[in-house]
Amino acid sequence: MKIVIINYGAGNIQSIKFAIKRLGYQAVLSHDLKEIQQADKVIFPGVGEASSAMSKLRASGLDKIIADLKQPVLGICLGMQLMCNASEEGTTEGLGIFDIDVVKFNPSNPKGGVKIPQIGWNQIYNLKSDLFNEVEENEHIYLVHSYYAPLCDETIATCKYGQEYSAALQKNNFYGTQFHPEKSSVVGEKILLNFLRIKS
Repeated sequence: MKIVIINYGAGNIQSIKFAIKRLGYQAVLSHDLKEIQQADKVIFPGVGEASSAMSKLRASGLDKIIADLKQPVLGICLGMQLMCNASEEGTTEGLGIFDIDVVKFNPSNPKGGVKIPQIGWNQIYNLKSDLFNEVEENEHIYLVHSYYAPLCDETIATCKYGQEYSAALQKNNFYGTQFHPEKSSVVGEKILLNFLRIKS
């Protein structure tokens, strides 16, 4: 199985590569369009600011091919957010895979103010996808983010930080996690393994 981690200069790619290796697989880091298109599984990471990350995607032509990929694709953190329609961060137009706009946490939310960014462990629940096979409700996962995707029809896991939001999304062959599975201990490794076992 050929696993490609998209390397576009905005991802915490080495930790993902090491997590895949711990599961007994090898992953390739690549920005080559053809190599990404020919992969069996594609991981789309992201760390940093949305508009600059999107600019890097456009500069390399990756914005043109990601939404057309037919194999299973997993967006992680900012990668998931860039797969949405748009983000308030930098007024960024996204790839339009997930039909939701990313918004910023509100520290003065009357439902409960929160510190921004959210950093640390939180729980996921309402799990609805093969991505969460053998994952228990309310397991803890690791997050670092100031922006989030609200709940929508494509939500497959929920998290709460001031208000409920999408911890994970799925549409057809596209999956996204707001949390970092590569930093989420045994639970995160199980989620990554489930992704690698999804059939094309």
